[in-house]
Amino acid sequence: MSRIALIAGEGRLAPAIAEALGQPLVYALDHLCPEVAAKPFRLERLVPFLDELTEQGVDQVVFAGAIRRPRIEPDLFDPRTMAIVPKILMGMQSGDDAALRAVLDVFEEAGIRIRSVDEILPELVPGEGVLTGEPSPRDQKDAARAAEIVAGLGPLDIGQGAVVVQGLCLAVEALPGTQAMLAFAGLHAGLKPDPSGARGVLYKAPKPGQDRRIDLPTIGPDTVRQAAEAGLGGIAWQAGSVILLDREAAIASAKEAGLFLWARG
Repeated sequence: MSRIALIAGEGRLAPAIAEALGQPLVYALDHLCPEVAAKPFRLERLVPFLDELTEQGVDQVVFAGAIRRPRIEPDLFDPRTMAIVPKILMGMQSGDDAALRAVLDVFEEAGIRIRSVDEILPELVPGEGVLTGEPSPRDQKDAARAAEIVAGLGPLDIGQGAVVVQGLCLAVEALPGTQAMLAFAGLHAGLKPDPSGARGVLYKAPKPGQDRRIDLPTIGPDTVRQAAEAGLGGIAWQAGSVILLDREAAIASAKEAGLFLWARG
């Protein structure tokens, strides 16, 4: 019997996927606090965990939610997982995308197919169009500049977002995440050349060549609130490639804050 398991991260995405799947088996790394009931597992015992999935009849998994890097405890490795440690550690030292690819490879070598979030809930990934507000020509230029920056960061495997204000890059996303990037941008909002000019744009997109089955960029009502607190004029993202959680709430929050939301082609 074919079964699917959810590997849950933090945030609202995992509960949404769990609801869409009905009653999947749900697991989470034991250092995380997902918003859905989950059985914990440790990366140091990854191979026994894969054995458990196989015993449960699982041949598909979907990863959903934010995953923070675990603290590795060398004494907890079992012998079979120890054999694949060099591959995983090499990925972790290269960047988030490389680390995730290494883990996906291990799952697939165990005969488990990785399904993507947008395969299960395609409505979470908006196609091209403006959802609310109207980006000005200046906003459009800022979004284009931010898109160039995010694409340029891709080969370095650093992050999936940037904040551009009046043509100037105010912040880029790194390991601390989107919230930290927006907080930094808010602290330095006074650097924009024209105080009465364009307020700036948050732009998000996957890294070029990123495996879309895991870690697609995600925005939602919290992102809207944080962008408003940073004094920005709107949020743009690569159409068909970014998860929008709680769409109606995000649009309502953007309208209230006077921000545009734009799935950019």
